Amino acid sequence: MKRLLQTLICATFVTAASAQLSSNPDKFLGNITTRYQMDAGGGVPQYYKLWNQVTCENESKWGSVEGTRNSYNWGCDNAFNYAKKYKFTYKFHALVWGAQYPDRWFNSNLPIADRYNAIDNWFNKVKAKYNHLPMIDVVNEAIGMHQDGNPLMKESLGGGGKTGYDWLIKAFEMAYERFPNSILIYNDYNSFTWDLDNYITLVRTLRDAGAPIDAYGNQSHDVSSISQSDLRNAMKKQQDALKMPMYITELDIDIADDNKQKSQLQSIFPVMWEADYCAGVTLWGYILGATWVTNSGLYRNGKERPSMTWLKEYIATDKAKQAKSPYPGMKKRVGVYVRPKDFKVAKGDVLPIKVRTHITDEAKAEKADIAIDKVELYDGTKLIATMTEEPYVTEYQLPATATGTRTLKAVVFTNDGNRYERLSRVSVQSSSIKREPYNGTPIELPGTINVAEFDKGASGVTYSNAPFNYTTRAATSATKADGWMEYTVDVKETGIYAFDAEVASAKTGGVFHISEYGLDGLTFYSDLVEVPSTGSADNFQTLHGVFKKELTAGRHTLCLNTDKAGFYIRSITLTPYAEDKTLTSTIASVKPTTVAVNETSTITVTAKSTKSTVASVKVYANGLLVGTATEAPYTVDFTPTVKGSYTITAIVTDADGNSKTSAVKTLKVNAKRTPYKTVVDIPGVIQAENFDKGGEGLTFHDSDSDDQGDANYRTDNEGLDLVKGNGGAAIGYTANNEWTEYSVNVKQAGSYSFAATVSNGASSAGGFTISLVKGTSVTQLAKVSFNNTGGWDTYKIVTGDLSKKLDAGDQILRFTINPGNCNIDKVELKCLESTGINDISTDAAEGDSYNLSGQKVGAGYRGIVVSSGGKKLLKP
Repeated sequence: MKRLLQTLICATFVTAASAQLSSNPDKFLGNITTRYQMDAGGGVPQYYKLWNQVTCENESKWGSVEGTRNSYNWGCDNAFNYAKKYKFTYKFHALVWGAQYPDRWFNSNLPIADRYNAIDNWFNKVKAKYNHLPMIDVVNEAIGMHQDGNPLMKESLGGGGKTGYDWLIKAFEMAYERFPNSILIYNDYNSFTWDLDNYITLVRTLRDAGAPIDAYGNQSHDVSSISQSDLRNAMKKQQDALKMPMYITELDIDIADDNKQKSQLQSIFPVMWEADYCAGVTLWGYILGATWVTNSGLYRNGKERPSMTWLKEYIATDKAKQAKSPYPGMKKRVGVYVRPKDFKVAKGDVLPIKVRTHITDEAKAEKADIAIDKVELYDGTKLIATMTEEPYVTEYQLPATATGTRTLKAVVFTNDGNRYERLSRVSVQSSSIKREPYNGTPIELPGTINVAEFDKGASGVTYSNAPFNYTTRAATSATKADGWMEYTVDVKETGIYAFDAEVASAKTGGVFHISEYGLDGLTFYSDLVEVPSTGSADNFQTLHGVFKKELTAGRHTLCLNTDKAGFYIRSITLTPYAEDKTLTSTIASVKPTTVAVNETSTITVTAKSTKSTVASVKVYANGLLVGTATEAPYTVDFTPTVKGSYTITAIVTDADGNSKTSAVKTLKVNAKRTPYKTVVDIPGVIQAENFDKGGEGLTFHDSDSDDQGDANYRTDNEGLDLVKGNGGAAIGYTANNEWTEYSVNVKQAGSYSFAATVSNGASSAGGFTISLVKGTSVTQLAKVSFNNTGGWDTYKIVTGDLSKKLDAGDQILRFTINPGNCNIDKVELKCLESTGINDISTDAAEGDSYNLSGQKVGAGYRGIVVSSGGKKLLKP
């Protein structure tokens, strides 16, 4: 009782035991906000009289908080402060989620390193706003394609890596770095039914890798029809595999019929609540119609539904009050994580293992001198180490003949009489090839890593998806997605290191990073590095970068992760990075600032050293070394071969080896415009899908980079949407202000008419404009407007005249979508003056009329006719 009173007094978020429905001191019965509010109103009791935990339904999701970049809407303050006022617990939902991120600005167009930094910044902002959070959904719904944004989030956090789930491990490491006192949770749905096995695999992988995950969360949106026995079996299967605390995080019974809803809640709720590994239950909504789950509410029109009446009765029973919890007092006291150095090892190998522990601030508030007495480590039931001093590290000699999965268990004893357990597993391979450096001794750093010379060992132990033959170490292919290779190195001095990687790539888009799977967690030393195009797969150039984490002296196992495939990498040279702020490194000019592919820009750098002399000035474009100057004036000529935006930096190094990196300048490189096939002769037909080559912003503009069409007509459209239609290809999925441009040769100056073949399947009008482009001047020549044509696959011809004459010679014509609802197949331009036409009309000619072949035609004929001694164009 004394300890319980201390718990209630010391915690920031504690349970007012008699105020809410649940009086169980160790597990909560919580709910969510109602339309962003805490108290639902409408005659329903106030929140704090019902529930003793809260999760924001939407307010704390990244997409809700930072919908506009660097602008933060902390709508979750309302729930956070309410919980604090009424002394109950709070869960932050959620840090990483592939469905609720700010997709207006966080998307594939943002460079990958910027995306990682944006996530890192988001974590920092949450930490700055809420110094302590009792519970956090660190990652939500990451199984497979549960969310469309999962591949983007995975890529942005370092990919699958050695475990297949490295991106999730990294997310938990980032959360633990900021919130070591919080209960860190993985949360997902369908975890009792369709995805039970996948869910267990994911959570167990995080646990086995030593990630600081404290609990697993079952949303429980999949239990409206589950049987009691099936639920009990699913929960047992999870717990037998994971042996960790569990939360029911989003429980709803989505049943409209009151009695059926009550019956289902009666069947399954006690199974969840009375499980001694269940730390709490959060119901997902209690007001009917006030959440995305249609029938989950427990109150209808301010009145209790039978399920709510039953819940109140059950939660007041002795069974409910006395149900055990893995978190007495609802708090985390000691975090325990077992971290094997490797997840897969050869049989008979020596495996370093660390038991990482953290005594929380809340535990220290209860007992100021709380400490760990000892840590016992088991292989199955066999005690393999007893450790009494930090760091709790041992080297375990694996049995020489044992293969398969081995279960490790750490038991931590504290001086308050408590014990804490955690499992991990390691896979022992049938291979007896021990890990060792390729050349027998570790690679000395500073120095050069030959990428092909990764450590000896089995696949999955020292490498996976390596683009080299294991025996000969000859290159066999370009790098592969989620490939990795490890290198045992001996670092001679602690510090920040710069790296220069020899890379080659025919196109931009490959990504790698340098990491270490150490006993203290997963460390990313480098940024996620995008490999620019070097022009070809055999044109190796130097890609420069600087580590963002210090590399300590001593033995390390560095891992080269090839996150996105397709590039070649030959070597990585690491050198100490010592920046001297007294050095001057300034890019004085980039002239010109805009060039086309294969045109030259001259970069001039101002470089000075007050302590020594300038030894070299190296200039980089998107990280690639493009030139070195050793004498003033420090100038480098750069001739880009690929279009895009280039960040230009200069690194000045003095004679003592100190360096200074300049601020960034930007060089814009446009592609050269070329006709898609040939220049279109006018009069003639412009096929809309044959816009000029050159790329986004030069020869076309599309509102996004996604190719929504299905035509598969051309591969250089960079996302402009082409569809099948009218017997060929057409421009489709159009949006306002998108445009395409065409190189034409006007053979005859004069006035022109147009005939546009288009379709519109929308209920509102569609259209586009035809314009003449001269430099930066865009002159509108015609507005093409039309209503629904009978469907997107029904094309019709819309005709009209250009408002201005065309001059003879080479021209650029532009089609600009305005307002949308517009598929364009082709536009035919005819010169009116070349026909000798005297009049244009939709009315039939008076008197006899003849076509240009001299044949008499009737009143319904449309085209050029000769009548009354002159030519006339009869329009449809």
